[in-house]
Amino acid sequence: MKSILVTGGAGFIGSNFIRMVLSEHDNTFVVNLDKLTYAGNLKNLKGFLDNPNHKFIKGDICDTKLVGKILDEYKIEAIINFAAETHVDRSILAPKAFIETNIKGTLVLLEAARDSNLLKFVQISTDEVYGSLGPEGKFTEGTPLSPNSPYSASKAAADHLVKAFGHTWGLKYNITRCSNNYGPYQFPEKMVPLMINNALNNKELPVYGDGLYVRDWLYVYDHCTAVWKVLTKAPPGGVYNIGGCNEKKNLDVIELILNRLEKPKSLIRHVADRPGHDRRYAVDASKIIKQLNWQPSIGFEEGINKTIDWYLQNQKWLVDIVSGNYQKYYDSIYSNR
Repeated sequence: MKSILVTGGAGFIGSNFIRMVLSEHDNTFVVNLDKLTYAGNLKNLKGFLDNPNHKFIKGDICDTKLVGKILDEYKIEAIINFAAETHVDRSILAPKAFIETNIKGTLVLLEAARDSNLLKFVQISTDEVYGSLGPEGKFTEGTPLSPNSPYSASKAAADHLVKAFGHTWGLKYNITRCSNNYGPYQFPEKMVPLMINNALNNKELPVYGDGLYVRDWLYVYDHCTAVWKVLTKAPPGGVYNIGGCNEKKNLDVIELILNRLEKPKSLIRHVADRPGHDRRYAVDASKIIKQLNWQPSIGFEEGINKTIDWYLQNQKWLVDIVSGNYQKYYDSIYSNR
């Protein structure tokens, strides 16, 4: 791909993807469209903002005229849609923003893509669209969608829209559904950076319910290389699960972070559970492994150590991120639990 549009490219996964592309694929020009909401941060792209193969544009994927102009002006060949509201707790507090960005925004991108005859549209989705698992089994690409939160429902709706545009207008698309990401530049509302930040500041670590919820953990760099494989190698029309093959209980991850930071387990505070909390996610990633020759390269212990090291070395980034607005949100989620 010579010219691609990455939406949400100042967010956690999007910025890591752009860093990977600009570092490893020097024949690709990246247009980065981001609204710079609370989780979008140009500091995530430090050292890459002035790269000659990178153009940042502040804007909303719901802006039809802007999206059309970008596709035309930069002769965009592919769209990778990372732009999304992603946090389940926020979707429970205020679901409207999730409908606007995750569904309406995706529709705007799809209509522009259809009218531009793109080579590929890649929709970045989530394993949460499948719902919750029991103690055994894994989600496959054929697992029926059964979202249980406003967030996952909005992502499932977007997935259906993408598939409908492929069926109705022949849009060349792929959908990726990844497991829980972690790594550098993740906003500290998500579990891993939240626990690291609180532990560093000797604050209590809020743990939902019994803490035995299970997630499959994927280091963000591995997610980025998988998306690149799907963009450049996958036949259009397919869905690909992307997993790290690292199932862990939340409490085990938190205790590992505490041990690494030499902080006491007494900092753990069990709080009232999240409404409708899914018990377990686990994805079968054998399709992308076999078809596209992709493998996760970073195991969980290595990845969590790399992540902790990054936050230790970038505490100013954390301090700048954890603003007064963040504190208000944090208090609204955890103070009365």
